[in-house]
Amino acid sequence: MPNLENLKKQAKLILRWHHEQHYPVAAQIRALLPRFSHMHDAQILATNFKLSDAQELIARQRGFNTWQALKAGLSPTSRNAKSSPSKATITCAEPQLFVTDIKKSREFFQQKLGFSLVFTYGDPPYYAQVRRDAARLNLRCVAQPVIAPTVRDREQLLSVSMTVATVDEIKLLFLEFQSAGVTLHQTLKKQPWGAKNFIVKDPDGNLLLFAGPAD
Repeated sequence: MPNLENLKKQAKLILRWHHEQHYPVAAQIRALLPRFSHMHDAQILATNFKLSDAQELIARQRGFNTWQALKAGLSPTSRNAKSSPSKATITCAEPQLFVTDIKKSREFFQQKLGFSLVFTYGDPPYYAQVRRDAARLNLRCVAQPVIAPTVRDREQLLSVSMTVATVDEIKLLFLEFQSAGVTLHQTLKKQPWGAKNFIVKDPDGNLLLFAGPAD
């Protein structure tokens, strides 16, 4: 368990980021504090955000509902009841997609693929994150393609792979994207290794694989 003093410093850092109008912290506030869930980034950054709010956010990040509950969980008795992990656990991966137009790319993921916007960053925006269920994708604006389009298509150089749990879900997802008019690089196909998958091409030519079990 982290030291309480370090957590206090993290809360003060969250508060400073809010005061300095850092948009990524608005996404954290919206996701973790229910009273801010209906606000967009600009509204969150304009609201009166206090140290107690930042402390609650830190607590919720660690599975506690309140700062007081977090402090109780950090008591010597609680610390002794929990063994230290033998190694670190990676809890999330966020692929980076290189795009030439953040707004166009964001609209594609939201309107065509059913993702929601987590945050945008920069003025004008040059970075954004979108998510659907457990999948999070980071969109990074670049001036020109990082990979030659002909090479990417010929070699099927995937930018990201996303999976669903059942054969019914992969079919539903394929039909959803097909009805939305999404450009398909590969239609739904059963593979020799026991999976069904299809590949979507985004406006910048990035290849997005969606996969599920075949049976």
